[in-house]
Amino acid sequence: MAQEQAARAAVPGRSAPAAPAGEPDIWERVARMDEFKSLLTAREKFVIPAVIFFVVYYFLLPISVGYFPQFMDKRVGSVNLAYLFALSQFFVAWLIAFLYVRAARRFDEYGRRILDHVDTSKEGK
Repeated sequence: MAQEQAARAAVPGRSAPAAPAGEPDIWERVARMDEFKSLLTAREKFVIPAVIFFVVYYFLLPISVGYFPQFMDKRVGSVNLAYLFALSQFFVAWLIAFLYVRAARRFDEYGRRILDHVDTSKEGK
């Protein structure tokens, strides 16, 4: 058993061995923290609507071309609306990425508070 735990700890990307009996694992303590729950909630509030919006926007092109070909074939300069819509998908993806980076700064702040809380609880021992 001890060899198995040592082997798991030696593999990069694997977690450290479990805490001694009676002492809660640090990840379990973090998972119970209000700050961690707030982080998950804040991330879900951004990611889920962003993914839904992007998927709908992405599939709007083939749906529009299939069901409204005359409308999508209208010319705007030397290209039609379908090409402009397809090009707009790049810009929408960049916009979502930009907005995610902005939101991720808030997520990082949640992470810093969690780490501060964990560090102060370690010092108290």
